[in-house]
Amino acid sequence: MAQTWRVSQTDPPFEALSRFERLAVRLVRRMNSGAWQRFWFVFQREINARWIGLVTGPLLEVHGLDRVERIRRDRPVLLAANHRTFFDLYVVMSVLFLRLRGWRAINFPVRGRYFYQRPGGVALNALCAWWSMYPPFFHQPNKRRFDQWALQELARLCRDRPGQLVGFHPEGTRNKDPDPYSFLAAQPGIGRLIYEAEPRVLPVFVAGLTNSFSDVVRRRLRGGRRIRIWFGDEFDPAPYLSKPDAASTYRALADAVMAEVRCLGEADRAEQARLEAASFSR
Repeated sequence: MAQTWRVSQTDPPFEALSRFERLAVRLVRRMNSGAWQRFWFVFQREINARWIGLVTGPLLEVHGLDRVERIRRDRPVLLAANHRTFFDLYVVMSVLFLRLRGWRAINFPVRGRYFYQRPGGVALNALCAWWSMYPPFFHQPNKRRFDQWALQELARLCRDRPGQLVGFHPEGTRNKDPDPYSFLAAQPGIGRLIYEAEPRVLPVFVAGLTNSFSDVVRRRLRGGRRIRIWFGDEFDPAPYLSKPDAASTYRALADAVMAEVRCLGEADRAEQARLEAASFSR
């Protein structure tokens, strides 16, 4: 079986960060701890989820929600979703909060180069995400030690908190290909996270969203292309957990999770083709 992740309770390696980055990490880390996180979760569930649901509700087409309902909440749930827009996981989150119970916290790991380096980024995290964009990854050579700590922190979130939701994009960055059924290669980070922390893993495919908020509002008012969310069956990592603790195992795990997301994409493609054919035959 996978080795137990050795979670450090010490402070992050702040020497790798600038003064502002240190202040931002300390603040957001505090907001994601103990009573503070429980306090902000009310805002995430009762404000964020509801206004996102209000905007997207008539456009939403959700498949496989019963699969999520069957997942036990005794361990954190890692949502592994394709990445097309800035809003993918927030819309998924709103669906889960509004339609299912049992969630206690939510976190979205994020690139730190804006949200933890600029006052506007910190404000956006506070006012739009209620501090859920945590932990940050900087992906800069001089901050590699901090990124290693951030991965340990993310593993703690994926291991220790029943009812915790963690949103993760296996592709690592946004796919800007106009083909909604294209995918970037999965990055091994999600494989390592699953191997070490062993969360419950739920593949998700999202289509029909854009980065234009006004476009979504216009479609909501006038009708238009639906926003489709497909939830897959819980992914079973057991065949990989007995393999060596090595980069090749992490990559194989990441590829296997991404294959499940691709299958959901193919299900959506088939459904859209069926609907188009039915409309054409009328």
